[in-house]
Amino acid sequence: MRVSKQAGNGMTRRGVLQGAALGGAGVAAASLVLAPTASAAGTSSGFVFPGVDVVIDGSHATTDVTLLVRKYLARKSEADPDGTMTFFSRNPVTYIDAVLGWSWYDWDSLRTALGQFMPNWPKDGKSYPTRILGNSTGAMVFFTDTAGLFGSSEIRAVGVINFSDRKITRQIDYWDGRHFGISDTAKLRVPADTFPADFRESTVGETAAHTMKNVSYKLARALRGGDGASAADLFAPGAVFEDIPAHVQIVGPRSIGSYLAGAASLLPYAGGSTAVRHVVGSAVGGGYEWTATDGPVPRGVIALELDGWGKITRLTAMWDGSQVDDSTLVSLSQTAIER
Repeated sequence: MRVSKQAGNGMTRRGVLQGAALGGAGVAAASLVLAPTASAAGTSSGFVFPGVDVVIDGSHATTDVTLLVRKYLARKSEADPDGTMTFFSRNPVTYIDAVLGWSWYDWDSLRTALGQFMPNWPKDGKSYPTRILGNSTGAMVFFTDTAGLFGSSEIRAVGVINFSDRKITRQIDYWDGRHFGISDTAKLRVPADTFPADFRESTVGETAAHTMKNVSYKLARALRGGDGASAADLFAPGAVFEDIPAHVQIVGPRSIGSYLAGAASLLPYAGGSTAVRHVVGSAVGGGYEWTATDGPVPRGVIALELDGWGKITRLTAMWDGSQVDDSTLVSLSQTAIER
């Protein structure tokens, strides 16, 4: 068990294919991949993002969704509104920033917003993926917006993305406002009375694999009841639990279960009022969005990696840490140390 200052969510390798261009006409396959590996589940890893020293972790994503997300964010990184919008469905489409409350519910309004944002981005600005979990129906996408895209600090987010016919129909972004800056986040957040209440999950339906839905609901039920023992049973030997806003990382089912039981009153996704909003992903990678009616943090996301037996090998929690006070984060870290 250990407490870490920052949970990493990507693999880096310096000097490898930094100049690789976006896959398109005339681009050789060798510029898209670096020693990709595949499993029986059809997952792959080793795809390099163009212009960034990062190898995308696609070990729990299908190859098609890894390449689709890579192309989507590469076009976004080019600050190309029209090119970016080719990845979105014409109707319906939903895009919500779950921290700021910025929301768009149709193709035209999202295109207008990108046309306002992108001309002001720095030339070296990037929006790049580091880890992808899921398949071409839905995925959890860990990505970074570099400083200058939406403020003076970078944003490390988890995007919950639903697809239909290789087009994005719904994207909800979750990130930690403390990492971005508490005051900067507060300045950008819409007023509480205009914050969206409906995240439009009903428009896309539940397409996640049965295994992912089953594990997600069992985990949410155990967390809601503060049942550390039942939660521990869902984790594989050597599993990793990481809560990014809390800066906590714990290894092993026994320690994870003990921590979840001890921290139940502090974790925003473990209260009695929490509920599963939406599940995405395949049988090996995905997770769920959650809501909470009590406590300071009303929403967040749990990303899950599963093994072939349906056991959790890695859990990553993302929520807005700017909505809790310092003492809560200190108590979460202290609980991890004591367990």
